[in-house]
Parts: sequence; C-alpha cells; structure tokens
Amino acid sequence: MARIGLIYGSDTGTTKRVAKRIKAQFDDDTMSQPIDAGRATAEEVMAYDFLIVGTPTVGVGEIPADWEDLMSRLDGADLSGRTVAVFGLGDQFAYSDSFVDAVGEVAEFFAERGAKVVGQWPVEGYDFETSQAVRNGHFAGLPLDEDNQPDRTAARLAAWLGQIAGDFGIAAPRQV
Repeated sequence: MARIGLIYGSDTGTTKRVAKRIKAQFDDDTMSQPIDAGRATAEEVMAYDFLIVGTPTVGVGEIPADWEDLMSRLDGADLSGRTVAVFGLGDQFAYSDSFVDAVGEVAEFFAERGAKVVGQWPVEGYDFETSQAVRNGHFAGLPLDEDNQPDRTAARLAAWLGQIAGDFGIAAPRQV
C-alpha cells in the first residue's frame, strides 16, 4: 500500500485535476491514486498515516457535499499520529470575502481529531479580503485560484510539495 493517501472533493472537476497533477509526481508506492472524498470510507482514510487532502470552496465559503459526507463518516475518529496537508481551490476575486474558507474548515476538522496539519502557506501573492483559512498570517494549506491565477499553480504546487516532503518523510518531487 502507498505511504500517502490522496483524497479530494470536487464540484466542477478542477480539484480532481489538481489531485491528478499531484499524483503524477509520485509512484504508486509513495502515493495512492486520487480518492474521491464522496466515496472514501473511514477505513480507507484511517489506513494512511500521511494524507494530502484537497477541497474547493463552493458558494460563499462552504465545503462541498462530498467532504461533508466524509467528515460525517470520520466524525468520531481518532486521527492522532497522522500528518495531513490540505490544498484548496477558490476564486479570490468573485469570493474575496470567503476565499478558500473550506481549506480552513477541513484543516480544523483534522486538527480537532488529533492530526498534525502541515503545509501552511503565506498570504502574499493573493488579493482577497478575508478567509477563514488564514491563521497567524498564513493559510492553513495551499490555496490555488485556477480562475484568476492558473499560471501560478505549477510553481505553487512544486514549492508546497517540496515544503511538505520532509513532514511526509519523502523526497520532494522533481516537477509538477
């Protein structure tokens, strides 16, 4: 079994595409194939000590239904000893007052159940008003804006994966 579980929720398919880009950088021994949060079982999630999870923010600051479903299946789980990194997609201009709020909600969910959440990301380079994902001047995970800054996604992913590699006990990928 792979060392790292890769779980995504997706409303329009964009988060799934980013999850596939992440997976393309790792072999099957290192990372699982992307797992849809709406279909993931609690047992599947609990099988991994290391998780990369992705979510879009839908509507005005909401998590998608597939993440709500998975979170309810994991509600009583003890995630102590697990390391989790969160990435999320949002539109910083159309939803400037709730940009990637779901990243904060998903990160908080895992932290409240004992997981170590890694992969915080600086707020510089984004143009938004407020976000529930911001903690102490950093996002709780990697925000990506495929609507307004798709040209920055590859570099941000490469830097973020390099940043979390040590937390996951793996070598940084060569390219994204």
